[in-house]
Amino acid sequence: MFRNRVRTLLLTGSAAVATVGTAHAQTAAQNTTAGTSISNTASVTYTVNGTAQTTNSTTATFVVDRKVNFTVIADQGGTKTQVNLGQVDAVTKFKVTNTTNGIQDFYLDPGQSLIADGLVTGIDDFDMSSLRVFVDSNNNGVYDAGVDTKTYVDELAPDASVAVFIVGNVPGSGTLSQANVNLQVIAAAGGLSNTRGDLLVPTLLNSDATVDIVFADDDNDGIGVDLPRNGEGRAYASYEIGTRNVALTVTKSALVLSDGVSSLNPKALPGALVQYCLFVRNATLTASANGVQLNDIVPANTTYVPGSITIGTPGGTCVSLGSTEDDDADDATETDGVTASFNSTNRNVNAIVGNVGGGGTVAVAFKVTIN
Repeated sequence: MFRNRVRTLLLTGSAAVATVGTAHAQTAAQNTTAGTSISNTASVTYTVNGTAQTTNSTTATFVVDRKVNFTVIADQGGTKTQVNLGQVDAVTKFKVTNTTNGIQDFYLDPGQSLIADGLVTGIDDFDMSSLRVFVDSNNNGVYDAGVDTKTYVDELAPDASVAVFIVGNVPGSGTLSQANVNLQVIAAAGGLSNTRGDLLVPTLLNSDATVDIVFADDDNDGIGVDLPRNGEGRAYASYEIGTRNVALTVTKSALVLSDGVSSLNPKALPGALVQYCLFVRNATLTASANGVQLNDIVPANTTYVPGSITIGTPGGTCVSLGSTEDDDADDATETDGVTASFNSTNRNVNAIVGNVGGGGTVAVAFKVTIN
């Protein structure tokens, strides 16, 4: 009974000091490490018929239990990260801090969230795809694909923190606004490097000889409802569609290539061959223009030259390096990501050039003859 009361007073005192939050509060690293054995022996002095005597008590021993606690917060200068439609591997950043009196593993579980307990404002109207979670392995605070590959927090020391990244892909189209995500963190056993320990279970009965597990977290796990101490925590962030438009421009020009009469400086004579060039430029460096498609009506008094559509890198008279399209509207065999067709009924030239990245350019050319 006495030993149990001592243990209760110790735990209560630690909680009280931590709650006050004054300069006297101990950090997790300053707390006695879980598993530490504490022993003491009392001595007794007395006399018998004037002769001094001494004797010692038996030794009382107990081990310090594990006071499991931690924090998890969004750690990116606010809860929202700006993304673009179609963005791949978009990142939200969190920070997990171990305030347990011992080395600790943590299980990580990313999820989509409709409600974020008031921590994230805005309407959640879409979901990310391919949602994953990774730990910052080189402690540079930036997600490095192929480097940050661990999916759980491994052997985090008391008072130490580590960055955790939720990574996902943004849908490529739609009138989208915001996707809320959450990071759930659950305490797991530490002690073995490069191996995620088992999820911790609180100890129900007290034992002086073993390290009891005590959940000391006192929060609502970010869901707005007070819960029992459960060794779990949750933080929220969101992906917000930032750029709604880009500075996309299309410049069209006509160049007489030959007129059948002059070898130099050909003129726009009947029978002359004319090249139309459409130069597409995305001047916005931070966002792509996706699904770019151009339509151009072949003008009256001209005849489209079959098989003359080319798409590619601007240069030369229009396209310096690219592909010549078969212009038959059958794209089944196309593999280069760009297609084009000519509709003889409405005289429409259609060119699908796909995505034009931030700061990117693409050129489309086709030819006509003057009637």
